[in-house]
Amino acid sequence: MPPEKPATDNSKTKFLNLTLASVAGQVGCLTLLIVVGALFGGLWLDNRFDTKPMYTIGLMIVSIPISLGVMLIVVRVAISRIKTSQPQGNPEHKEVELGKNS
Repeated sequence: MPPEKPATDNSKTKFLNLTLASVAGQVGCLTLLIVVGALFGGLWLDNRFDTKPMYTIGLMIVSIPISLGVMLIVVRVAISRIKTSQPQGNPEHKEVELGKNS
């Protein structure tokens, strides 16, 4: 019989999966909101100024880099909130003294 994995590995995997799912959901919703906002804003501006496709196409093209930037910001914030902890007695983690050489 294979040895059982500790419960902490299972909970860490579950936490990571939930975090990735929430980030994907946030990015998807924000991208959708930006694109739909650009579409309706462009249609409204085209109707207002009687320039049928110009504002809609322009805002749709501008919405692409904006949604990519928002995606990058959301992912960076999510990654910064994930904290990794190391055990106190980790032998690989040694403090290095920086100073003058002797």
